[in-house]
Amino acid sequence: MPLRLLPSLFALILVWGFTPGPANIYAMGCSILYGRHRSLVMWTGLLCGFSVAASMAAVITHLVGPAMSQYVGYVKYLGAAYILWLAWNMLRSTRKEDGKKRSCSFLTGFIVQLTNAKIIIFDFMVFSIYVLPYSSRLSDLFIVAALLLVAGPGANLVWLIAGAAMSRFLTTYRRQVGWVMAALLTACAAMIIVK
Repeated sequence: MPLRLLPSLFALILVWGFTPGPANIYAMGCSILYGRHRSLVMWTGLLCGFSVAASMAAVITHLVGPAMSQYVGYVKYLGAAYILWLAWNMLRSTRKEDGKKRSCSFLTGFIVQLTNAKIIIFDFMVFSIYVLPYSSRLSDLFIVAALLLVAGPGANLVWLIAGAAMSRFLTTYRRQVGWVMAALLTACAAMIIVK
């Protein structure tokens, strides 16, 4: 990838990564509902899930190259279904706490990122726009995948910290926040399917 494309890539990473998406909303929701410490455990799951998803996308891009673009669209349905499941769980968490904090763990963070259609499509898009026209070496794909950590886990951490900072206010309005978060997740799922 030519160095002249780096500013464009960084702008895309910032815009794509920091806009509302399933993992960002989930990170914020977890920090509001469960606090910073528990949410940081979930965030490590987001980090690992993103790393696995980006690595898999890099390997698939390396092996299949340009022919893969016709299949990327199918990933969005799996991602949309999982996002709707997250929305449902967000609504359920607005009810009285039953003592079990089951929806904010390393595993849920890992699965959220591994099935995050927004990020998977983003990975394939970046690889096919910024890497494949210039190189098909796996090492180049992994270098760009490492840069994408800013768009995924970096953005998720910012959303998590924002949720933790606003938790006192948002805890007072827990039910309303749950409904808004669930609505945003549902909107994310709808936008993924429509695009």
